[in-house]
Amino acid sequence: MENYSMTQVETLTGINAHTLRIWERRYSFMKAHRTDTNIRYYSAEQLKTLLNVAILIRNGFRVSKIDKMKPEEIYQLVTEIQLSNTENVHDDINLLMVSMLEYNEEEFHKIFQKNVLRKGLLSTITELVYPFLNQVGVLWGTNKVSPPQEHFISNLIRQKIIAAIESLPLPLISAPTLMLFLLEGEDHELGLLLSYYIAKDLGWRVIYLGQRTPSENLKEALVQTNASFLLTMLTTPRSDNFLDSLQFISKETNTPILYSGNPNFTDTIKKETNFKYLDSPNAFINFLKSHSS
Repeated sequence: MENYSMTQVETLTGINAHTLRIWERRYSFMKAHRTDTNIRYYSAEQLKTLLNVAILIRNGFRVSKIDKMKPEEIYQLVTEIQLSNTENVHDDINLLMVSMLEYNEEEFHKIFQKNVLRKGLLSTITELVYPFLNQVGVLWGTNKVSPPQEHFISNLIRQKIIAAIESLPLPLISAPTLMLFLLEGEDHELGLLLSYYIAKDLGWRVIYLGQRTPSENLKEALVQTNASFLLTMLTTPRSDNFLDSLQFISKETNTPILYSGNPNFTDTIKKETNFKYLDSPNAFINFLKSHSS
């Protein structure tokens, strides 16, 4: 059974550590475990309970009332909230986390499809999927869940995005072209796939090279495709090595490079003149729209 530190629980649930400590003193529903050195930690079941409690609190329930509920009552109320017409992306993010912790594909599909029906696929990706992946650390390789959980949820989302990309119409011959790639040593592909969907949905022609692209081969590909921009993601904490590769690509191709990733790994690169940092899907969308003509 997986265990989670207070920092992980704080990040995943949105409940701060101070509040968790107060609840532990005042109520009986949540008592952290402790290591031999007296450090708090939480089980997967406790994390699921806290995710559900956070949903109830956002929907008007008091902690003192929740404390008197049985686990099945909490689950039933959360289910009723999920089936209601209320729209709260934070609740759906929590529910996605629970589906991940339980390896529950059916629940994941229900939450995903509910959002697609309500607001469309692009908004579901930018407003639900991206924040969820960012919160659990999947996008930037700082995973706050176990590797099996990360692989389970990443592959479900990967399947959805690839199916969505396939369903989009082919771009016009005259459409601007964007080339997507990850440098050698980069394995976290979901952010790049999300970008693929967004660009194709906005009418761009996308050349998708995927993971571990040798930097010395990009010039030839750019000449053949006449791509206007390059896009990559930086997640692995080796920004100096990656900067050398990106500077080489920029010099060889004279093509503007768009990039995104964990800000801790990209501060050095932001000083480069031929590079454009994108801090969110909306920043990417706005850039593509402004360069579509």
